Amino acid sequence: MMKKVYLFVVSCCTAMLLPVTQLHAQDENQERPAYITVTTLHWNMDKEDFDMDKWKAMEKEYLDKVTSKNEHVMGSGYYLHRFTPDNRELVAVTTYPSWEAIDKAAARDGELIKEGWPDEEARKAYFKERNSYYADFHSDEIYAPMENVKPLTADGEKIVLVRRSQLKFPGDGSYDEFNKAHMDYVDNVFRKNDHIKGYYPLMHAWGADRREMVEAFYVDSMDELDKMYDKNNELFMAKWDTEEAREEMQAMASKYFTGIHGDYIYTMVPELRK
Repeated sequence: MMKKVYLFVVSCCTAMLLPVTQLHAQDENQERPAYITVTTLHWNMDKEDFDMDKWKAMEKEYLDKVTSKNEHVMGSGYYLHRFTPDNRELVAVTTYPSWEAIDKAAARDGELIKEGWPDEEARKAYFKERNSYYADFHSDEIYAPMENVKPLTADGEKIVLVRRSQLKFPGDGSYDEFNKAHMDYVDNVFRKNDHIKGYYPLMHAWGADRREMVEAFYVDSMDELDKMYDKNNELFMAKWDTEEAREEMQAMASKYFTGIHGDYIYTMVPELRK
């Protein structure tokens, strides 16, 4: 029998209602990014000498020489397919302090690349080999971080569950209503759930579908995912301890969400994080 799991996620009823916020980093008082770019890449399946260790070493070299020195990039990371519809995909995530920083970071990358590989022939050889790991196709999305984050503070490899939910835009909705409900849920469920090492909700800023809201849950292992769901249910039932209260909360979720969502599981690559 399918387990009944109470999940409540709330986003803004219109993009204009939610002020652009910044994603919590390791320190709640630290400066937080305003935008996140998500690039979905695909492995080159025709590469005969594919070597995961060599790929990591090449990306680590780029991280050390370019990304880590780019003052317009606040953070970055790679996430590998674990359970998604396409085993070829990997996701590159980059965070920025402002919209303007996205263009500035691209220009600064160009300068740092020349500094990192001053010899033109060596530079061409490096990027030819690096690019050989990827197919030509990739896609990009830009998200605005929401409030009510549980910041990731633990080091090491993590499993990341990404939930992509589809929003409704009710005419009688309000920012205060959904934000209060979301805050109540995060404070009483996600923040109290020790199996969740980090939680980041994002809303569409630029991309294919304005209805999309994304939530990323960081856990230590695949086993922890089941424990996370069980604990979420337990905490939900403890906070909303009457049928009337639970139905009221579920009605709020139904007001702002269609009920359609997709789940994707990735493995974080800890050595490639800025």
